[in-house]
Amino acid sequence: MTWLITGGAGYIGSHVVAEMAGEERLVVLDDLSTGRADRLPEGVPLVVGSVLDRDLLDRVLADHAVTGIVHIAGKKQVAESVERPLYYYRENVDGLRTLLEAASGAGVRRFLFSSSAAVYGMPDVDLVTEKTPCLPLSPYGETKLAGEWLVAAAGRAHGMATASLRYFNVAGAASPELADEGVFNLVPMVFERLEADEAPRIFGDDYPTPDGTCVRDYVHVEDIASAHVAAARRLARDPSAELVLNIGRGEGASVAEMVDLILDITGRTGLPPVTGARRPGDPARVVASVDAIAAELDWSARYGVRTMVESAWAGWRLRHEPST
Repeated sequence: MTWLITGGAGYIGSHVVAEMAGEERLVVLDDLSTGRADRLPEGVPLVVGSVLDRDLLDRVLADHAVTGIVHIAGKKQVAESVERPLYYYRENVDGLRTLLEAASGAGVRRFLFSSSAAVYGMPDVDLVTEKTPCLPLSPYGETKLAGEWLVAAAGRAHGMATASLRYFNVAGAASPELADEGVFNLVPMVFERLEADEAPRIFGDDYPTPDGTCVRDYVHVEDIASAHVAAARRLARDPSAELVLNIGRGEGASVAEMVDLILDITGRTGLPPVTGARRPGDPARVVASVDAIAAELDWSARYGVRTMVESAWAGWRLRHEPST
């Protein structure tokens, strides 16, 4: 069995590749717009290109005798998606459609899609289950929800076992070299402020939560990767699978708690956070129910938030501190 991993040279993708490489034959397709070839383990072939290139997809699927696809490639910045919705729909939806067409034409029978908790929007529930209504607030979230529909419909029509995995707040790194290089999420945003000797910012402390700040479900990227392996195994043995599953810890951590933890780990406790007004569209609490993924894949997260922050900080230091 050979799996094609799209976006496999990126932050999440490279962790999935590392986790799967020990037990499956792999080939990676990545346009390297945000990925890096040196993230990949030795021996894993890399094809540089886009999922929008049908001719390239046909060649890759045939040349490597691909039998399953893990589709992680895509654009993922919420604010950018609001500014460039047509670009996001082209990259995320039309790219997925092109990939599914190529997959069905090549007889691929397993398809695993990287989705997001952004499909839920602002859920007003204690725990978000897969049955919670999906009301995305951004074009990014819309493209992920549309992607889930496309994957399920194509699977039913063309005999593919499918799974869509809804990531919650991803953090951490398996090794410093694989750490996230973007500064779009809470942990690296706080690191960036601290590096500039500026106090971290908290947006809103008047939410209906225990400390007034937003609560989120943070999940280690290594757990994200292991969930993909579990899903791939399920698709391999269950040709009728049609899964939609949350990936989280099922536990919330508030922004204030996370900032305090980051200050402690980095030794920057002399820079206490400053609080400003709420940001529009931030729900008070988004925490995953993980009952379904435990039942369907016998999977649960292994790592806590301290491990996530410590590993992310090691990656940040590798890239930002001068070598001695």
